Amino acid sequence: MMESLPEHVQEQLVEHIRDYLEDIRDEIRWETLYKKSDSKLVSAAKRAKQEITEGLALPMDYNKL
Repeated sequence: MMESLPEHVQEQLVEHIRDYLEDIRDEIRWETLYKKSDSKLVSAAKRAKQEITEGLALPMDYNKL
């Protein structure tokens, strides 16, 4: 099917497919990383909420980041 297209269109199509596949690979990598850190994020959020409840939390100083 692609062979019937002009060569420059074939090249554009191949490049588009490569970009699409790379985007899918990136999504899979992010999903994998998220799954590995999900329980840590939940624990950190619970700890932060508890610290806020106990009055131990301080406002974030964005100048120190």
